[in-house]
Amino acid sequence: MSPYKRKTPEEILYSIYRLRRGRLKIIIGSVSGSGKTYHMLEEGKLLQQQGIDVVISAVSTMQRAETVQQLVNLERVPSLHWIKDGKEQKDLPVDILLQRNPEVLLVDSLAHRNREGARFETRLDDIRYLMDHGISVITTINVYELAGMAEIIQQKTGICAEETVPLNTLELADEVRLIDVSPETILKRIEEGVLGGETPPALTRRGNLGVLRELSLRLVAEGVNDSLERHREEQGLIGPSGATERILVSTQYHWNGSLYVRRGQQIAKRLNGELMVVTFVLTKRQLTKDQQSFKRAITKLAQRVDARFEELSLPSLRLLPAILVRYAIRNNVTRIVMGHSKKSRWQEKWQGSIANRVLRKSRNIDVFLMADRAEQEGERILPIKPGSKGKEEPFHRLTSQEIEQKIERIHRGTFKVYIGAAPGVGKTYKMLQEGNLLLTKGIDVVIGLLETHGRKETQRQIGGLTLIPRARIQYQSSQLEEMDTDSIIARHPEVVLVDELAHTNVPGSVTKKRYEDVMRLLDNGISVITTVNVQHLESLNDAVAQLTGVRVRETVPDAVLKMAGEVELIDVTPQMLQERMREGKIYATEKVNQALESFFKIGNLIALRELALREIADDVDERLEAWDREPSLRGPWSRREVIFVCVDLGPRAERLIRRGFRIAHRLKAEWYVHYVHCGGHHTPEEQKRLGSLRHLTERLGGKMEVALAGSSAVVHQQLLYRMNEVQTTQLIIGHSRRPLWRSLFKESFVHYLLRHARHMDMLIVADFDPEAAEAVKY
Repeated sequence: MSPYKRKTPEEILYSIYRLRRGRLKIIIGSVSGSGKTYHMLEEGKLLQQQGIDVVISAVSTMQRAETVQQLVNLERVPSLHWIKDGKEQKDLPVDILLQRNPEVLLVDSLAHRNREGARFETRLDDIRYLMDHGISVITTINVYELAGMAEIIQQKTGICAEETVPLNTLELADEVRLIDVSPETILKRIEEGVLGGETPPALTRRGNLGVLRELSLRLVAEGVNDSLERHREEQGLIGPSGATERILVSTQYHWNGSLYVRRGQQIAKRLNGELMVVTFVLTKRQLTKDQQSFKRAITKLAQRVDARFEELSLPSLRLLPAILVRYAIRNNVTRIVMGHSKKSRWQEKWQGSIANRVLRKSRNIDVFLMADRAEQEGERILPIKPGSKGKEEPFHRLTSQEIEQKIERIHRGTFKVYIGAAPGVGKTYKMLQEGNLLLTKGIDVVIGLLETHGRKETQRQIGGLTLIPRARIQYQSSQLEEMDTDSIIARHPEVVLVDELAHTNVPGSVTKKRYEDVMRLLDNGISVITTVNVQHLESLNDAVAQLTGVRVRETVPDAVLKMAGEVELIDVTPQMLQERMREGKIYATEKVNQALESFFKIGNLIALRELALREIADDVDERLEAWDREPSLRGPWSRREVIFVCVDLGPRAERLIRRGFRIAHRLKAEWYVHYVHCGGHHTPEEQKRLGSLRHLTERLGGKMEVALAGSSAVVHQQLLYRMNEVQTTQLIIGHSRRPLWRSLFKESFVHYLLRHARHMDMLIVADFDPEAAEAVKY
């Protein structure tokens, strides 16, 4: 809404009502025992330290020692106890709470149903009533206690909640925070008896816990996306944020229309994106009987694949590209999926090409041009190679090499990563907390590298942990400090805590990056718990730059994260993070204002949080597929894909390589990065640039191919020959920057491929330009 628009009387009244009404914060977890109550009480204590009047009621600690410890100094308002099916229940004493009138109430179990004869049937009604009287509430819920999610979860896992609340309950909350815990941590807590009582068998299965975790992450990510889109709308920003995928299929009422929708569904499913389908109908023409039949089929298919379907009228066919691109921008689309008609070079020049005109107009949106499979070999669905599930034949005798590999894995230390959306979310705090917990269990834990950044709360968490002194390294005229990896290996603890995984070591160190030091520790049988922010993942570098305007220089290969046995997200709402910043808990006081006006702007924090939630949800699903394809929410990928990335030595090459890696990883595909050099020997600058691109490709687990061409005339043919040689199914290239008049005299690579590579899909990756997005408005 425009800031200058006059509010209606209703809007004014609602704003006054919101001022007097209490706030609601919901802490959501994937399962009982994830730590929701602990974190709720921890937040209550922090509020109390700020001078806010906080009370608790109907809080269930399950006699967990850590949770009970959090009750110290918090005022308890006794709850109303009653018995249901032999179990004690706790209702809120609503009238007593109104009389006490605290600023904030902490209460467990949002889905709880009250006893017969109570003023309100549910705890949700109690909370609404208290909020209407100006009392703010922080409460907890499990993901399977949300109606809507409960049905999906029961179908996938067999887990059924006794009571639920409507799914739109989350929309009532001013803040929703997720407590993310890996299945391994939950299973460990069950084994150690920390959770108390008897755990239902369905909740002791790793696959079920993985499904619950992924659904929790995606649910909160959707809510964050809604708030991000509202924020961008208020700021007048248009186009996709870059935090999530939204796929638009442009189809027609034709026999191949359903093929486009199906391919769009495959892409959306693997990228965990939203799917939209649009068709265009000429205004002055009636649909034929065949077209009406195709329309019914496509409409039904769109409903079946859970896609949003829309039919748009079209005054003239020549306007289709412009209308399609405007529609895509208005709906924050990240990728347009469409076909392309077969035309000769001269037909393209005189008649024009819809695909070409879409490419010229869609500077900030990827365009996916579908292969003409009908002409080549039908749908060309190829089976995955046998054994791709990774399961071994139980009676197979291991070779010497296989035995050595298994022994190496057994000897190797375990690896756990705490990941966050931004600095200050509490990763280091949580890492130290876990280290002290392991210490109490008699495990030898040390701190290899710690960065407290002057945060007193983090400093206090060191507790009884031993710090390994840092190594001093002479660099130029000064002495700098780094983690002393050799001393840690000599000391040989069971577990070492290492902060800031993406850190670049001082020149002259044994290794260039801290993650390489971590690999050395793991190889020496030392387990590592470490921290990293989502913006430091190599393949997300472009997305982060698009979201925040900041290009992160220190990165970690995605493969390092995949190596971790456990990855847990520390989720903090943007409001909490900004509050911590203002209190000086993240950066020094003199840097606070600068940070809040740049990287820590609310829009950046919302976007980074969504990116982190979705990235970890994808990681969970990848692990589910690795364990067993059945629980995976996306299901198995049943096509054999080969990804071929074409690059030049321009500034967009890194973006193409990262995109190629992410797509190949999602599709379980082979991938190639290819560069053809035309002319004589490489110049020193070209050699340096090639080395940089090769290094990036190898960091992401790929291999870069470099070929030579005698002249520019054969470059296109040489690339196409190599694509066919490796049986490419999807080609990734960048948008052509050539002006329109150039294509009249010299055929571009994209135009050449549209005519000669119709047997493969083509993804033309957008070269993100904020000014191009702005230009669309005028």
